[in-house]
Amino acid sequence: MLLPNEYHSYFKIYIDDLASNGKSIIENLIETGNHLEQFATTISKEKELYVYAEGKWTFKQLLVHVIDTERIFNYRALRFARNDSTELQGFDHDFYNENVAANSQELQELIDEFKSVRASSISLFKSFSEEVLLRKGSASGNIISVRAIGFLISGHQKHHLKIFKERYF
Repeated sequence: MLLPNEYHSYFKIYIDDLASNGKSIIENLIETGNHLEQFATTISKEKELYVYAEGKWTFKQLLVHVIDTERIFNYRALRFARNDSTELQGFDHDFYNENVAANSQELQELIDEFKSVRASSISLFKSFSEEVLLRKGSASGNIISVRAIGFLISGHQKHHLKIFKERYF
């Protein structure tokens, strides 16, 4: 169970149910990753570029957002795991999505990219000892532990997939 001082309350919606479900970071990464992969393979060509409202993301854009964010979270986890005390800046996910041509990429290529990034996440978190998982750092002006980042990766992905299913189907 994560302690309240391991992450900012903003991340509760992503972390709490996963951190208390009795599964490890690795088990959650595998399970949520498999769930996303399986769902992504059911997306029809028509739904790949569908948006339910002006300014909302397509499934391809959503998938790139999940991939980008996971990479950034892994970078943060690595820095904090190595006791790097440098304050890390945030990132503007909308700006990132504006600067990638997600909709022109093949969905299978994005799924393959996600699988590679998730496999890297699993390897990274497998390498961390219990002591290392408790280390903390500061990103976007907020303290977060390596362990919380591990749950955040799965929770962030799960959150976006849930929204996509609710609003697009």
